Amino acid sequence: MLLGDTDTRPLGAVAVDPAFRRDVLKGLASRPRAIPPRWFYDRRGSELFEAITALPEYYPTRVERSILASAVPEIAEWTGPARSIIEFGSGSYAETRILLSELSPSAYVPIDISGGFLTESATALAKAFPHLPILPVHGDVTGTVQLPKAVGDMPRLGFFPGSTIGNLEVPAAVDLLRGMVVTLGAGAMLLIGIDCMKDKSILLPAYDDAQGVTAAFNLNLLHRINRELRGSVPVDAFRHCVWWNDAEARIEMHLKAVRDVRFAVEGQTFAMTEGETIHTENSLKYSPRAARMLLRAGGWTPVADWTDRNRFFLLILAREESASRGARSHACLGDGRVNP
Repeated sequence: MLLGDTDTRPLGAVAVDPAFRRDVLKGLASRPRAIPPRWFYDRRGSELFEAITALPEYYPTRVERSILASAVPEIAEWTGPARSIIEFGSGSYAETRILLSELSPSAYVPIDISGGFLTESATALAKAFPHLPILPVHGDVTGTVQLPKAVGDMPRLGFFPGSTIGNLEVPAAVDLLRGMVVTLGAGAMLLIGIDCMKDKSILLPAYDDAQGVTAAFNLNLLHRINRELRGSVPVDAFRHCVWWNDAEARIEMHLKAVRDVRFAVEGQTFAMTEGETIHTENSLKYSPRAARMLLRAGGWTPVADWTDRNRFFLLILAREESASRGARSHACLGDGRVNP
């Protein structure tokens, strides 16, 4: 059952997010130019990303789903029943269905920046789980999120799939994880997907597919700027570019000007020379050790993890740090041995 407030604006209505305006104007004026990747996800961007997850080159969603399907009985043992599941950046719910079927949650709270897409997906999920309270929240997961009052004092499991954490540079990723501690509260657990280091021959095609879907996803950001911010960006003057930054261990996506261009956004004029880029996304890749260190820095203690045969992807279950300290102290009573 679908409960709570949802975005009920007509599908054609455009409401400009002031943060979107601020980030675009600041990003276009900065050197190097950069716009945060969260602004990819208007309705069209969300649809294109769902198409990306089905591409043969894009391994993360497929591999993560197979890991989750295999590991979910163990995850259920660790988390126990009746937790509310809070999903950060909900997408199409393919992985979520696996969790909801096995974990017997007391409620499900999907959080997403794309309000219309969130409502449609949550409504479809409510039909599959008619007795489960579903409480969608339209919000930005990079900040602290106010959860619905109906969640109350339920024990909570955060779910952050897709290696979205990799879109953030390390300091921002740590801040995000700490924000999740605040959002989820004491005693919470977090299940997070993290993409691992691998050869460029696998990484690069995943972000530059042969069908051009990822290119359309990247260029859609310019269409959104034109539509929502009174932009005059000549979209055909830009090309989708991807490269591997070895020093930073990350894939980078850029929009590269193929000729000199001038355009306006919100009444401000910008000029770019041929070859100049707008940096639109990072996707950091982690070793298993670095992934665990990242979680600890963010206030989470890893308690279990799972990977695939090729070690392409890692799924980590962690506890909120103060809860983990209490669990270790309790486990040390008696025979002195600490549980895993």
